[in-house]
Amino acid sequence: MLTWNKGGEGTTSAVELLHAHLTMASLWSSLEKEVFNPQNKRLLEAICVWKTGKKKKMSILCVVVDAFRPMQPFLVKVKVDRGEQYKMAYRWPLAELKLVDGKTLDQANLDFDLQFDKIYKWTASSFDEKKTFIRCLWKLNHRFLSSAITFVNVQFCSVEGRQRLQEDRRDVAETENQEELSVYQEMTPKEAADVLKLMEEHEPLVNNSIAFAEQLSRDLHVLDEANLQAIISSEKQVTQLMSSIDEALAEVARVEETLQIYDELLGSVKQQMDHIHQENSLLHHITSNKAKLTDEILFLTTHLDLGKEHCEALSCADLSSPSGVEACIAAAEALSACMSIQIQSGYRKLQAVAEQLIMFETLKQNFENRFIGHIMNIFEKQGNAQIPALTQPMDELSAPSHGLQHEELMPYAPLMAWLRNANPVLFCDLPKVYAQNLSRLYDREIKAFFEQAKILLMGRRKGSLQEGLEKPAGMGSRQHPRWSLPGSREGQEDILNKGNVIKQILEQVLRELRPLCIAEQLFIEKFFQLGQNSVELQKLEEEESTASPDDPACAKISSHLEEQTAQLLSEIFSSLDPELRCFLDVCNKAHPFSCLQVLVTLNDCIFEMWGKTSALPSSFLNTVLGNVLLLAKSSFNKCIGTLCKEIEEAKVPSKLKVGILPSVSRFEEFVNFSEAVFRTAQRRVELDKAHLRLADSVFSNINSLSSANLKVNTDMVMMENFHHVHCFLCQKKIQCLEGKKREAKQRYSEHMEKYVIRYLGQPLEKLNHFFEGVKARVAQGVKEEEISFQLAYSKQELRKVIERYPGKEVKRALETLYRKIHKYLSPEENLFPVVWHAMEQELLRQYQEFEDLIQRCYVGSGITMEFTMEDLLSYFNSITLSSA
Repeated sequence: MLTWNKGGEGTTSAVELLHAHLTMASLWSSLEKEVFNPQNKRLLEAICVWKTGKKKKMSILCVVVDAFRPMQPFLVKVKVDRGEQYKMAYRWPLAELKLVDGKTLDQANLDFDLQFDKIYKWTASSFDEKKTFIRCLWKLNHRFLSSAITFVNVQFCSVEGRQRLQEDRRDVAETENQEELSVYQEMTPKEAADVLKLMEEHEPLVNNSIAFAEQLSRDLHVLDEANLQAIISSEKQVTQLMSSIDEALAEVARVEETLQIYDELLGSVKQQMDHIHQENSLLHHITSNKAKLTDEILFLTTHLDLGKEHCEALSCADLSSPSGVEACIAAAEALSACMSIQIQSGYRKLQAVAEQLIMFETLKQNFENRFIGHIMNIFEKQGNAQIPALTQPMDELSAPSHGLQHEELMPYAPLMAWLRNANPVLFCDLPKVYAQNLSRLYDREIKAFFEQAKILLMGRRKGSLQEGLEKPAGMGSRQHPRWSLPGSREGQEDILNKGNVIKQILEQVLRELRPLCIAEQLFIEKFFQLGQNSVELQKLEEEESTASPDDPACAKISSHLEEQTAQLLSEIFSSLDPELRCFLDVCNKAHPFSCLQVLVTLNDCIFEMWGKTSALPSSFLNTVLGNVLLLAKSSFNKCIGTLCKEIEEAKVPSKLKVGILPSVSRFEEFVNFSEAVFRTAQRRVELDKAHLRLADSVFSNINSLSSANLKVNTDMVMMENFHHVHCFLCQKKIQCLEGKKREAKQRYSEHMEKYVIRYLGQPLEKLNHFFEGVKARVAQGVKEEEISFQLAYSKQELRKVIERYPGKEVKRALETLYRKIHKYLSPEENLFPVVWHAMEQELLRQYQEFEDLIQRCYVGSGITMEFTMEDLLSYFNSITLSSA
């Protein structure tokens, strides 16, 4: 019972205790329902804790076991989220718990430590909960873990440890009972019926619990007495049972003695069987060792045996006959197979094996020396071969063919592959020796080939070749500027025909060089295995064997092989690049613009080579042609630069009728010629750039007329030339010059307008000046009705100016203007009708403007012009008809 005192302390303690019990019961029920029952776990104990020093973050430690056997205990940490939902945060098997530390024996200390893989420090909400929780761990430790957990600073555990021997059975029973506390077991129907029957029999006593308990105690005493009597009555049976047990024990002793005898007998048999088994094992080892030895000897004798015919082939090294070469190839491959066999290091100490390996090495070295000497003799012989002399001029070029030389060397390709794998150091020198010897032969052949091409190009023999190169240049310097074309159509057609000859011969040269270079490249790649991985690259290849072809290591191998091929071909064809450059220089000197033909031919040739599937993508000739193409582009750009400079610096002829400027004519001639050359070209980027540069130079030259001191009107000359350029570009329809065409049209219109306005001031000069002053005063802010009060622009001054220009005087001034325009305009452009019509329209516009100013500024004065607009139209018509 709870006690009451004056301060109400007993009441407060009771309320708090009741509230704590109710809270824990609710927590226990919620944990079982939401967390552990769905996972088939039984909750044995729960405690509210927080990490020491962090009271705000509370957690719940729960001790649970499996609901089915075998039951395994766990320690579970449960967290409560903001929605009052329980969530399992972590779980430790209790078998991993090493230490439980109660910190101190003081009841005021609520801290305790649990050591798993690390130490977890907790603080309980009350000492009773801490004590109950640790007691549960203590019992489970003895029940399931054979006291594997160490408990320190726990008072009740020490007391229970001293009483363990006396209370062991009781603890086990209590633990079993506690496991079943949380499980509700419903009574069976029989148990329920017995309880009801008992209560019916003692119905009067049920209302009095004390009397009912005494009655049940008396009945239990009666049952105990009956049980004792039953035990005493069965004493004889127990005695008989004990005697039967004694007899059984005696029989067991006799059986054990018999088994002991049998065991001693079997012991001797076991020793004999062990001895037999040991002997059998030794025999098995002997047989196995003999089989292994036989296999190894057979392996060595099979793989390290080189046939007698192979030894003779390698010793004799007959490389001069096809049959001898085939025998040497077979013998070298057999020798490589023998020497590449992987044998254990211990076998090399055997005398027979050592002698065999020494013999292999000797045969290999001797054959290597003989083969290298033989193949180098062939290289030197081919390099010193003579080429046929050029005795008669030939109509067609023909590059030398090395098919016979390649056929002579190809039978030795397998031996070259063998040498590459057998001795990479010696092999690396052979491509260099081949290149040194063959380069001498190619030098002579390439020089003779280009000499023949030059003779065909100039149409003369070698003795007059230099004269043919110098004579045209000297003649051209006396007759025309350096980069100009002949003025006559026949001269331009002659140059175009010469350009076609240059194109045909250059195409033939490139067409003959292509199979020569490609054949040589294919030969050295096949003969020297430059398209395959060499031995020095095998390690890198093995390391990157799983890599894709786009990986850097694979790209490194490929670039290394291409570099080797390019280096060899550069040495073999060392004279090709300079001779080709010299030949292109001769072509460029054939006529002023032959560089256009050279550029087109090279571009088309390279595009054709790249388009053919038979052409090697890394062909050496592609590199050479790329270099000479850059040279041709440089020559072309130099030619265009010089032409642009000449156009910009061209002087205007000092004559009355200037007409079309020389720079415009030069530009027109070049465009016509270049378009004819590039008509079938596959690439015209360079030409488009050149056209734009030349057009800029032409426009610059025309614009420079504004500062020139000409005898004629500058706007007229610029108008004529821009009109000529516009008409020419409209005729040619060149895409890159569309912008220049529009600019020429705009400039032509601007200068025609300036020309018309300037010349129209001459017939009505004073009238123009008067009304320009009127417009200036109005623009300054003077009111139109006040203009007549200005002294210089009064009505009297206006009448004086108008009287100066009667109809006859205007007509005479227009006739004079007509004759002057007709005199200075060049007839080639046929611009006179256009200019005269523009002047007519401008004069009519001015007349209308003058009339409007008179009406606005001199209102009511009655002043009018002495000629009308109809008079002006009739003046223009009569002048035009009289001059037709």
